[in-house]
Amino acid sequence: MAEFIYTMTKARKAVGDKLILDDVTMSFFPGAKIGMVGPNGAGKSTILKIMAGLDKEFTG
Repeated sequence: MAEFIYTMTKARKAVGDKLILDDVTMSFFPGAKIGMVGPNGAGKSTILKIMAGLDKEFTG
């Protein structure tokens, strides 16, 4: 069975008093194709920045 190549567990990010992400958990298998859909301000770009290592100021 394949192992996950990426795992995010209970990620949380706040900017000031505004909670951007709360309790986000996801894992991906090698070769997986993923997509993110959501309204403006839902945290899609923030998740991608965290995954790319561009944003290090989060917990989880």
